[in-house]
Amino acid sequence: MNQKRVYVSPLREQAAARTRAQILDRAAALFAERGYGRVTVADIAAAAGVASKTVFASVGSKGDILDRIVDAAVVESGYGDAVARVLTLRTPDEALRAVAHGTRAGNESQFRVHEAIHKALPVHENGEALWERATTAYRAALRTVAVHLHGLDEPPRHCVVEETADLLWFWFGPTGWRTLVVENGWPWGRAEDMLHRTAVATLY
Repeated sequence: MNQKRVYVSPLREQAAARTRAQILDRAAALFAERGYGRVTVADIAAAAGVASKTVFASVGSKGDILDRIVDAAVVESGYGDAVARVLTLRTPDEALRAVAHGTRAGNESQFRVHEAIHKALPVHENGEALWERATTAYRAALRTVAVHLHGLDEPPRHCVVEETADLLWFWFGPTGWRTLVVENGWPWGRAEDMLHRTAVATLY
């Protein structure tokens, strides 16, 4: 029995990928600006220049869209590369300076997504799962840094690994950056310098 061969047009696939990217980009901007609860699929469709049914067919529901945005941000944040660099450094000051710079780069480049997540948490249908989705890899990366710090010739004073990991999350996690940059209006560079100096002074 002959089977029909399914033909996939590369041009059509490229056009679909561009449409998905445009929808996700416009949705991220709207979520960050207005808040997840105040944005509808119709709003996203209008901003992306497509029909609402195209949004559903291309990327799914509003919740699916936010999940896709978060997953892409985790990949694009560069946390893995930043941690790999930290693990090559052998002095606490160098390592913590690299942590400050690497987490700044990730938070600054993904600022819009972080704002979208922050504004979504109070109204999202499953805010706890959203927060876990957004931060699990980030937090694990900082724990890896804590283990590295405790393996150096000069380990942190008065802290065990888990306490150091908690402090790194407190300083260099998304909430710490948002407190300084968004809520207090600090420039990214000033926040980076202060967080680095605070970490060194507290741990050493």
